[in-house]
Amino acid sequence: MFKKLKAHWKVNELNLLLIIATFALGGSLCGYAGRKILLLLNLEKGLAWILLYLLLITLLWPLCVILISIPLGQFSFFKKYLFKVWQKISGKRNRINIQKDIMNVAIFASGTGSNAQKIIASSFSGSNKSYRIALIVCNKPGAGVLQIAEKAGIPNLLIEKDRFYTGDNYLPELKRQSIDLIVLAGFLWKMPAPVISAFPKKIINIHPALLPKYGGKGMYGNKVHESVIANKEKESGITIHYVDELYDHGEIIFQAKCIVEENDTAETLAQKIHVLEHTHYPAVINDLAQKQNRS
Repeated sequence: MFKKLKAHWKVNELNLLLIIATFALGGSLCGYAGRKILLLLNLEKGLAWILLYLLLITLLWPLCVILISIPLGQFSFFKKYLFKVWQKISGKRNRINIQKDIMNVAIFASGTGSNAQKIIASSFSGSNKSYRIALIVCNKPGAGVLQIAEKAGIPNLLIEKDRFYTGDNYLPELKRQSIDLIVLAGFLWKMPAPVISAFPKKIINIHPALLPKYGGKGMYGNKVHESVIANKEKESGITIHYVDELYDHGEIIFQAKCIVEENDTAETLAQKIHVLEHTHYPAVINDLAQKQNRS
């Protein structure tokens, strides 16, 4: 049970113990406070007393848990936890997820999330919002993209390799969020066949080179730029493409180019590529969303 809770809440063992302690102490505190309030009311024990007591502890419990969470260092967890509980009770989360006038996007990322941050910012900007980021999926605990998701108030999902490749591939979670498009933004795992089948031409990736050159297994990040420079290429760029069963192989959607100077290093070329990525990836997603929304 504890392993399941640890995985579900995405916390380590110490924080799991502190969370459980917060639940227990918060429950005790709200029970104590409820009885004290009833004593002040001089209400005789009976059905009315029981009903009022239940109402009081229901109202007091969130406040008591938040108070206890502060000294135990779990305020951030319980703030998000109570917000999710409120979404479920009010039905707000379901109403948001079933919006059909805009595209629901899941971003899969493994690192710092610079592309993800630009895509999120684009989804919030302008009056013509054609897509929203409904979920951030990450395979690395502590990755910077998770902090970006938290600051933006976007739900995140930390995935494990066994379940991703041999289990249900996290398809139930994607379905629950009504995902229309999966965007890979520095996600280093190969997408499993069941996910590709479930999202035909609904998964896109950005590659830091002009495919079909410099693609394939192991070709990512500075490895790509080093190969481009070693082969004395005059230009490089980005390729945005649909994802299929092979690395960097799906149908090309968009390409943009930059000049490779003689004195360029992998690092300076990477900076040029980042500018292209941050400029064009959100724009391509927006175009795809507008086409879907019109159909």
